[in-house]
Amino acid sequence: MTEASHDERSSWSRALGVISAIGPPITVATALLFYFGWARAEAQAAQMGLDVSLFGYAVQDYILISINALYLPLVCLLAVSVVWVALDRWLRRRIEEDRDRAYIVRAAGIAALCSGLLVSISLLLAIVEPAQTALVTPYLMALGVLMATWCIRLRRLGRDGKLPRLTTEQRAVETTLVLSIVTLLLFWGTADYAQALGRRLAVNFEQGVQYMPRAEVYSLKPLGIGSDAVEEVKLGSGDTALYRYDGLRLLVLSGGRFFFLHDGWTPRDGTVIVLPDDNSVRIEYKR
Repeated sequence: MTEASHDERSSWSRALGVISAIGPPITVATALLFYFGWARAEAQAAQMGLDVSLFGYAVQDYILISINALYLPLVCLLAVSVVWVALDRWLRRRIEEDRDRAYIVRAAGIAALCSGLLVSISLLLAIVEPAQTALVTPYLMALGVLMATWCIRLRRLGRDGKLPRLTTEQRAVETTLVLSIVTLLLFWGTADYAQALGRRLAVNFEQGVQYMPRAEVYSLKPLGIGSDAVEEVKLGSGDTALYRYDGLRLLVLSGGRFFFLHDGWTPRDGTVIVLPDDNSVRIEYKR
């Protein structure tokens, strides 16, 4: 077995060891999907003046909710990764062929310095003005860390003709630290994105409430719905009395409860009506 094959096998062994220590990939992925789904649902509920626990979402509900929160960030990350790999191979090939070696070394040094400044400024802004920090700040910090690490390695390769030979422990420590920082930053950025998406969806209900399914609720007893936008109509009298409530729009059925908005609902002064999913009420839907 050659030395290169032995090093590659050792790298795979270390990677598998780290994965085994953290947990099975499916378990980790499920936990992340659950968290991002909860972050989106919690922010959306808070924007509507509710607590997310009222909806009674199950684990699979949070996982399904998280899909649209992760779709755009994952596509962007994969696209950047493809471009990055192609650029890295191209630059390494030019260094090996001794073409523009000096220029690549200088450019890599300047890029590493700029990346370090980007990380420092982004971190300072996140500490001083956390409420004003843009959603892309964690992603910029992660990009800065990766860019600085990559440019330093390119500079060493271009200057010395080869990368410095590190021990297995040194390489493992360096890789673990960089990946840990980048993973935490990506986790932070995606959680912020999921929360922003949840708040935006809650605001969009104001503009799209008229497109939600129209509902008429029938009950044998007065429900006492405290919203001027909901009209109570009494049908019949005495023991045959029946109460109908108009002006409701179905939001969601979850956790054994119906959640309704009303015509003209807004996050600022609207009311969310919650009714049990049982035989105490009858609901008819119209377009």
